[in-house]
Amino acid sequence: MKLEDLIKMLKSYKVDELEGVRIEGDIEIEIEAPNILPIIQALAYELGMAAYHLARAAKVLGFPVEQLFGVELKPKTEVEEKVELIEARFKPQMEEFPGRIREVTLGATPKEGGTRKYTITVGGQKNLPFYEEQPHLPVITIDVFDRPVPFPKAVREHYEDVMENPAEWAKKAVKDFGADMVTVHLISTDPLLDDTPIHEAVKVVEDVLQAVKCPIVVGGSGNKEKDPPLLEKVAEVAEGERVLLASATLDNDWERIASAAKKHGHVVLAWTQLDINAQRTLNRYLMKKAGLPPESIIMDPTTAPLGYGLDYAFSNMEKIRIAALKGDGDLAFPISSGTTNAWGAREAWMKESPISEDTPWGPRELRGPIWEILTGLTLALAGADIFMMLHPASVSVLKEVIEMLGGKSKESVDRDWVGL
Repeated sequence: MKLEDLIKMLKSYKVDELEGVRIEGDIEIEIEAPNILPIIQALAYELGMAAYHLARAAKVLGFPVEQLFGVELKPKTEVEEKVELIEARFKPQMEEFPGRIREVTLGATPKEGGTRKYTITVGGQKNLPFYEEQPHLPVITIDVFDRPVPFPKAVREHYEDVMENPAEWAKKAVKDFGADMVTVHLISTDPLLDDTPIHEAVKVVEDVLQAVKCPIVVGGSGNKEKDPPLLEKVAEVAEGERVLLASATLDNDWERIASAAKKHGHVVLAWTQLDINAQRTLNRYLMKKAGLPPESIIMDPTTAPLGYGLDYAFSNMEKIRIAALKGDGDLAFPISSGTTNAWGAREAWMKESPISEDTPWGPRELRGPIWEILTGLTLALAGADIFMMLHPASVSVLKEVIEMLGGKSKESVDRDWVGL
């Protein structure tokens, strides 16, 4: 029992007098100080407070403390001190880095030899994401496939009317869902799927270039043997449009892809798997062995979604960005995130948990988009510049948050994001 508790108890019972009672107790003082003066000051303070509380207790027990010492003892709660706060504004700790992220431009207008209505430039940062006004905010590209894909229901319902027509799919992504760019995946070329001949597959790219006037990304199927000649042909038919060829990897013919990009004026997506050293190596190969200009490289260090390694993806991207800002020229490139990978997480598309003892997961119509949003937002804070995405709601929310963080939105931050 503390002395304060004893005083309160005596008051509650309206005790006027005690006789033959002895009160024993200990005074405990905790002091942490590097030198003797603060110890003495702290000790004096604690002894003073102990004397104050003992005097109050004596008063309750009938001792004429005020008459003896000529002071009026008031409960501590009645002591008021007027404190004026110093007005100050929060300023984040800023650091001036010696390095700078290279700017890379995608797309080409008629003046530049292409047919795009506008171009998109990413990169150019001199600091960590959103610490200061960024020269270019991150952009979003929506995925389009050259054959129907078994999407989760939450995604499929938005595209099922256009999944047989990649050009119309691209139109919908831009006009209805606000995509800044479009990514065309030529997955039908995979020998394990349709094994579409390269000369037929590239017609889809031509159709999409006619259908939309935004910059585009073109990817293959991931087949190591077929992707290099496929992207080489894509570079030829899209000459002048400055498309992003996805992807060059250390285990495919990256030199062939880079040479085609250099010849026809395109950009290469350098893809590695969560390994900063592998990313540095691939970038060096593209620049020094293939002779690709630095302003024609964008990195994809791999996106692992929420719950499936997002912390590794974040850490890897952050390390890459910080190393670049500190002066590592081999890593000073914009970063692309395959945020669509979020839909590979079972929590994003399964109706409910397969574990019977698990708590309810909630409606997947909301859970899926939230999974994609959180994956993208997390990597935006790590430094990602381009987000490949699927769900229109995810695209809308992530764009709004990016604009808010980048100081481009007038919307209030005081919003019910969960309810929204």
